[in-house]
Amino acid sequence: MAISIENAAFWIAVLLALFAVGDIAAVVTKARLSAVFVALMLALIGFLTGVLPPNFIDRAGLTALATYASAFLIFHMGTLIEIRQFIEQWRTVVAAVISMIAVMVVLGPVGYALIGRPETLVSIPILNGGIIATQIMVGGASAKGYTLAAALGALVYAVQKFVGTPIASYFGVREARKIVKLYKEGKIKVQKSESTEKKYPGYHVIDWKRYQRYLTDFVLLAITAFFAWLSMLLDSLTGLNYSIWALILGVVVSYVGLVPNKILEMAKGSGWFMVVIFASIIPALAKIKVGDLLTLAYQLVVVFAVSLVGVFVFMYLLPTWRLVGSRNLSIGIGVAQMLGFPATYLVANEVANAVGETKEEREAILQTLMPAYVIAGFATVTTISIIIAGLLVGLL
Repeated sequence: MAISIENAAFWIAVLLALFAVGDIAAVVTKARLSAVFVALMLALIGFLTGVLPPNFIDRAGLTALATYASAFLIFHMGTLIEIRQFIEQWRTVVAAVISMIAVMVVLGPVGYALIGRPETLVSIPILNGGIIATQIMVGGASAKGYTLAAALGALVYAVQKFVGTPIASYFGVREARKIVKLYKEGKIKVQKSESTEKKYPGYHVIDWKRYQRYLTDFVLLAITAFFAWLSMLLDSLTGLNYSIWALILGVVVSYVGLVPNKILEMAKGSGWFMVVIFASIIPALAKIKVGDLLTLAYQLVVVFAVSLVGVFVFMYLLPTWRLVGSRNLSIGIGVAQMLGFPATYLVANEVANAVGETKEEREAILQTLMPAYVIAGFATVTTISIIIAGLLVGLL
């Protein structure tokens, strides 16, 4: 049946209203309520009560768009990554990878036994990452008919910031108090910050500043579309998931200066593509029945409890914490995979403002917490989780 323009516009307005309410709730509660959590819970309530039709995303005309929007967004995410910054913070990156391995090693066998194979496979990349990993795994599970696993994936994504934020904050505060003590004793000094552009100037194979006037929104979108198409072509030729190719292409071509960094932000298009990706995981919630809620609640508890035990053992009890020199910082890095940017940035700022009594003390805290938390979030959510999802979706 053809989609009428009026109906499509109405259901897009409904979708955007859900996320608008979520954003308002996040602002009012100072991010204590996750915007995504509020939006997805409103959608779930709408489905359970019959207020929202189960196919409203399809009626909005977004189902087909979601099939290729992720390639655009993943390529864009690749252009956000600064390889030299990762090299400089290699200890943080290695610690973050270990925390992801901890989730896989511990949740893998325990999850198989307690909640089932598809549910465990879907949950691991989502715990390791963010919306892109969620879209890949929820879409893969739905395509294979694992409706409960797909719903669990959407809920894991909705809840994970509630779980990760207080832990990152608590251990961040503990670390911040140690930093302030050392600062007062004169054992650490506040370093002057350098701008990212000055510190990581790039290779500039093409001097994009010189051609700035040509970088219109359409030109930038056309460049992104080409590489999105190329990633899908490479998927069909190699069998390696397009998400991995899109990420690799984004990292490589931006690193050597063939495309500008943050390409979709420059094109003012990243927000719309994010809406489409969010929309693609909502249909999984439409298949939840009231009788499934207890099962899903049990599965959520298992997923998070087992994963946190794994992170605590690997990042606090085992000597891997020595990589970053602090057990507290190690745990904060370990749960960054549940947060991602900008949540890691906000937590680091909140901790610095809560513990630091002077500008200098806050700066001393930030120079340790900010790079560790932010780089850990980028390494896990923006980068490696996409690769893990691209691999595990084939095992469903």
